[in-house]
Amino acid sequence: MKIIVSGGGTGGHIYPALALINEIKKIEPKAEFLYIGTEKGLESTLVTREGIPFKTIHITGFKRKISVDNVKTVLRFLKGVSLSKKIIQDFSPDVVIGTGGYVCGPVVFAATKLRIPTIIHEQNSVPGLTNKFLSKYVNKVAISFEDSRSFFPNEKVVFTGNPRATEAALVHVKDRLAEIGLNKNKKTVLIVGGSRGAKPINDAFLEVLKDAGTRNYQFLYVTGDVHYDHVMAEVKKLGNPVNIKIEPFIHNMPEVLKNVQLIVARAGATTLAEITAIGLPSILIPSPYVTNNHQEKNARALSEHGAAVLKLEKEMSGKILLKEIDQLMLNEEKWEKMHNSALKLGKPDAAKEIYELMKQLMK
Repeated sequence: MKIIVSGGGTGGHIYPALALINEIKKIEPKAEFLYIGTEKGLESTLVTREGIPFKTIHITGFKRKISVDNVKTVLRFLKGVSLSKKIIQDFSPDVVIGTGGYVCGPVVFAATKLRIPTIIHEQNSVPGLTNKFLSKYVNKVAISFEDSRSFFPNEKVVFTGNPRATEAALVHVKDRLAEIGLNKNKKTVLIVGGSRGAKPINDAFLEVLKDAGTRNYQFLYVTGDVHYDHVMAEVKKLGNPVNIKIEPFIHNMPEVLKNVQLIVARAGATTLAEITAIGLPSILIPSPYVTNNHQEKNARALSEHGAAVLKLEKEMSGKILLKEIDQLMLNEEKWEKMHNSALKLGKPDAAKEIYELMKQLMK
């Protein structure tokens, strides 16, 4: 089996692609992969680090307003299609899958013109421009939220979930809390604003740091590298309670997720795939600064089914946050109900389902 994967720009497009590749390698150890990305994108680091063959094309995204740059983008797209055709013909894949981002536009489009089976995977409840465009040409559209079905040709849509859910569900449980310096026998709340952190979440938690220190449960507070020094300067003034461990960044987050009872986080597609796969209750504070406000819509897909608490950034304060945490950490019945609701939305077999979809198309 030979597979071309393309996706880039953000971790939300790249990590599902890597999770899918890893799962297929388990099923078919002799499968061959080629990843097509951009030279300057995050994928150039993440993919090559995994030892996956990697080729690049040059492409930029469309501006949402009328712009001369869009003319340049069209020309780059056409050039990217031409180069992609050559790369595809040289590799001769059985199937091509795009996981989002501008780069997969010319790659997947080129594959459709060469009559190679194609799939796009949409992580968010509201799709981006690239996947909307490609959905007209590809064979199948794999979605992570039922809410996104209406944006695509219905006959092509398959609800598979996000491959990152598979990694989260299968991860080997380690005693990560003790490694970090927390009590493994205490209930734990994870507060994290993404890999770079989120200032509004940091500000809210710092506001109630002393009160949080009086709780009989503990906190793992991940500030993000960018905000760590500022947070620690504030903590120095306030004092660091013994039940709160502060870190700038956590590697291999799925291992940590299996050791905590509640997460306070943004509502990125990867995070939601991971927490629903293991049924982890959550308080979601979506970023209002993303395209199409898709994080809020992602979060509502959980909160409307009782699988998460949704709090908009504009209505968030430290007192509100701590109150919501208390209600879940101190009410076992409410926690259990949210845990079960999250599990119902989870798709732990997502990567395998996409693999099976590939096999169907190859036939």
